[in-house]
Amino acid sequence: EAARPEVPLEFALEQNYPNPFNPTTAISYQVGTIRKSPVQVQLIIYNVLGQKVRTLVDSRQEAGHYSVTFDASGMASGLYIYQIKAGTFIQTRKMILLR
Repeated sequence: EAARPEVPLEFALEQNYPNPFNPTTAISYQVGTIRKSPVQVQLIIYNVLGQKVRTLVDSRQEAGHYSVTFDASGMASGLYIYQIKAGTFIQTRKMILLR
């Protein structure tokens, strides 16, 4: 019998890898078990002025581990903020794009 992957209880946003990056990086996160039902998840990239530059995820997701690739081709070098919103959970991290 195959081992089932562990379903996370908590929500979490991991540090992107690699960081600094050029031009792509992976952002991993986990969706915890809330009421045993899918939750609306948004993963958004902002510039340092707080302007939204890209929405990577905007969908209902089951509890589990996820990873998305962010391609910053055509974007300026610098500091960017990425934020996850999942139900009432919000977490923000920073990443650096080096050209």
